[in-house]
Amino acid sequence: MPCGYSDSLNKFQQLLVMRIFRTDRVVNSIKNFIMQRMSAFYVQSPPLLYDKIYKMSTEKTPIVFTLSPGADPQGEVQRLADDLGFGQSKFKFLALGQGTEKTAKEMIEGGSIRGHWVMLNNCHLLVSWLKKMEAIIENLQKPDKNFRLWLTTEPTDGFPLGVLQKSLKVVTEPPDGLGANLRQIYSGLTQEDLSKSERVEFRSLVYVLSFFHATIQERKKFGKIGWNIKYDFNKSDFQISFSLIALYMNKALEDGDEDLPWETLRYLIGEAMYGGRVTNDFDRRVMMCYLEEFCGDFIFDTNQQFYFSQAGYNYMVQNHDTIEQYMDCIEEVPLFTNPGVFGLHFNAEIIYYTNYAKELWRNTLEMQTSDGAEAGGENREEYIAGVASDI
Repeated sequence: MPCGYSDSLNKFQQLLVMRIFRTDRVVNSIKNFIMQRMSAFYVQSPPLLYDKIYKMSTEKTPIVFTLSPGADPQGEVQRLADDLGFGQSKFKFLALGQGTEKTAKEMIEGGSIRGHWVMLNNCHLLVSWLKKMEAIIENLQKPDKNFRLWLTTEPTDGFPLGVLQKSLKVVTEPPDGLGANLRQIYSGLTQEDLSKSERVEFRSLVYVLSFFHATIQERKKFGKIGWNIKYDFNKSDFQISFSLIALYMNKALEDGDEDLPWETLRYLIGEAMYGGRVTNDFDRRVMMCYLEEFCGDFIFDTNQQFYFSQAGYNYMVQNHDTIEQYMDCIEEVPLFTNPGVFGLHFNAEIIYYTNYAKELWRNTLEMQTSDGAEAGGENREEYIAGVASDI
């Protein structure tokens, strides 16, 4: 800091100076403060591990996913069901909407008897029925120990408290930062996935696809500077593109082709898989530009090292044998990503971080207890303490 304030002020006082003069740097300063006082663990988004969620649940505890834009846990839950032996016949799912009440009731009651997994999506679209669902869950008599009820909902005031209190709650927030996005993708992959093709280039291409996915996700936080329209890119886009690359790699191997079908891959991923969501021509052009920059024989050039970007860190294509080695490399990715990595000007993040800081302060103020009680009255904390002592 200028004027020697880095030495004369303690870390918290430096935060206050930031609060006054550089609102757009407050969020990163807070993260640095937490990292110094505690550790980096407390400022990183933990990857969502569905097998751990399953182990924490029981037949009597519904699992409620609170969704954020672009999150779709159904694919991961379905994959977990297959891994644990709950195939298509034992995994029932339904998107709630008008007229689905009776089917949903039958699925819950039938699933609890037969030991099936039941997934009800978009509970926020049928708030009027949720009270009845609460009664159905309460009345289940000795459900089978294999029974699991998975519910997805966007934040809503109408969700029954009774269900929330007895359920396992999972928030599906998009990871914050390029490294966190990469970590979440690789935490969902297995060693078997990396062996889907024998071509030596395959694992490198999976990393390229992961970097591309993380990049277009991160661009969303820059608002209109990132994308003209906010698109809900999600894990299913990555999964289908991953399968596509494996398919073409294996076909090239069978046919003995040395050249990879770059143009075909770029078209299918950029125009069909991810591009299927993109409705703006300029956004489509940006997406295809990324694929032109990331996909080509040049990424394997031994004479000239390929970098996704060198803005603040050398972002290179990784090629390793195990998931653990990839995770170790991803841990080295900087916590704060320079906008230059996405081809944006350094000032692009000022609006994002300024709004982020204001939202952080607003939420902090809302959580703060009210000390402005009238004379003779008592504030919220005292009231709660009084009720607790009475009980």
